[in-house]
Amino acid sequence: MDFPLLSPHLKPGPGDDAPLYLQLYRRYRDAIASGKLRAGDRVPSVRSLASELNLARGTVELAYQMLTSEGYFSPRGAAGTFVSPRLEHLSETAAPVVTPATPVPPPRDALAAVGAPRPFQLGLPALDAFPRKTWVRLAGRSLRVMDLASMAYPDPAGYAPLRHAIATYLGISRGIACSAQQVFVTAGYRAALDLVCRTLIEPGAQGWFEEPGYPYARHFLTSVGMRLAAIPVDEEGLNVEEGVRRAPKARFAVVTPTHQSPTGATMSLPRRLALLEWASEQQSWIVEDDYDSEFRYHGRPLPALKSLDHDGRVLYTGTFSKVLFPGLRLAYLVVPDVHIERFTQAANQLGGPGSVHVQTTVADFMEQGHFARHLRKMRALYAERRGYLVDALADVFGEDLYVQPQAGGIQTLAYLRHALAERDDETISLAAHAQGLAVHGLRHWYGNTPSRSALLLGFTNIPDSATARALSLRLRASIAG
Repeated sequence: MDFPLLSPHLKPGPGDDAPLYLQLYRRYRDAIASGKLRAGDRVPSVRSLASELNLARGTVELAYQMLTSEGYFSPRGAAGTFVSPRLEHLSETAAPVVTPATPVPPPRDALAAVGAPRPFQLGLPALDAFPRKTWVRLAGRSLRVMDLASMAYPDPAGYAPLRHAIATYLGISRGIACSAQQVFVTAGYRAALDLVCRTLIEPGAQGWFEEPGYPYARHFLTSVGMRLAAIPVDEEGLNVEEGVRRAPKARFAVVTPTHQSPTGATMSLPRRLALLEWASEQQSWIVEDDYDSEFRYHGRPLPALKSLDHDGRVLYTGTFSKVLFPGLRLAYLVVPDVHIERFTQAANQLGGPGSVHVQTTVADFMEQGHFARHLRKMRALYAERRGYLVDALADVFGEDLYVQPQAGGIQTLAYLRHALAERDDETISLAAHAQGLAVHGLRHWYGNTPSRSALLLGFTNIPDSATARALSLRLRASIAG
């Protein structure tokens, strides 16, 4: 199909003060509204349009990302990018595009948002840097050698070689001495929480939960009947002394000690020991969510809390969503040796983690050394990409934003200061979402009234400094309204 002859209409004009990506976005939007582009029409690739209009590729990419996130464009992989078929009624009536006066609220589960990555989206690794060719080769091999055993009902605890690979990795990287039998592969982190709740924690039990803390874990635990006591977090992580004061007989605690979500704080050794002592005395459980500890920019990843556990009170969870890609829907849980049988019985009721083929590919990826090499590459890449965003925010916002220092992770926290401190972070995030930016206000990470206002920004898919600056300008413009 030939592309519509729209170049003269798409070329940004010298009289327009808006950023070039925004001019291009508006011209495409207007072309669709006026009928010059119709539903199903193919649009030029980013490379070809950038060359034709003499624009930077990053400028065109930003415009295409906005159009995709707002439903105007529909990417179809190697086939190209097309005007969304859902806009057929718009082309037929040639109705003008009306910008809604009220910002669209952010999705409640933005970490599971489908489609192409949105600017600043949380919870996504650098998808452009994933070794897809290696993955496809391994996946193809696992299909070719598929035997009768892999076609039968899978083990609800997970594919045995993958459990062995995880146990080996944890021993080397996280200081956790465990057997493969202690490792249970699950269909995501919430499935791991579900397995813990079904096995060890009675409905209605009280538990400690970090304040602020990961909202989707909070929502899940309350949905299954748990009563959560909000325990404050500071620069040393969870305040154990405050937890003992507020809920001394709690039956469990859910913590992110290595890289607290969302503040990035690391739990100090005295507090780790105090938490373990409390759990041992109360015979309570600690769920350690080690969601992105692999991505520490300076030095080796810190030892896990589980590595200090001598009484079998820590249930350790990790996920492949942050280190490989979320489409896997794979996580894992390490349980105390004495409770393997109880967890096995509970896993039999839940049905297990799903496709053996996917688990086989992950196991081969780990056993052949690709996993370790990928993590080393990502540590360096994320340090670089975080630097792009921090520098751009400082340049665009000055002292109005204070970016929380951090030694690792895949998102950054920027506190509102001066003029911005008068604005509510939820209002700002709503305005940003209306412009296609997946920014999140810190308010959503609190169970009670927030003590500070800040914005959470993902940076892993920001490829260069020019893109970081363009996105920062776009965020500033969305705040200015």
